[in-house]
Amino acid sequence: MQPQPGKMLVILGLIVVAFGAFLWLGGGSLLIWFGRLPGDIRIERPGFRFYAPIVSMLLVSVVLSLLLWLVRRFGG
Repeated sequence: MQPQPGKMLVILGLIVVAFGAFLWLGGGSLLIWFGRLPGDIRIERPGFRFYAPIVSMLLVSVVLSLLLWLVRRFGG
């Protein structure tokens, strides 16, 4: 049986809303390390700033992949 796309979208939407509420209510201070992990490239010079959050985006990708796998596995 195929998972229902509407149900999956509602579940993902609730996850996004919960995360947004967490950040809005002050939980953002817990994520101050995000974007400053070893492997994130940051070059700052006068008149020039380059930032490539490589490791942070890999971490986001792993977490989102795990969440989507869980939703598909148990949400359908």
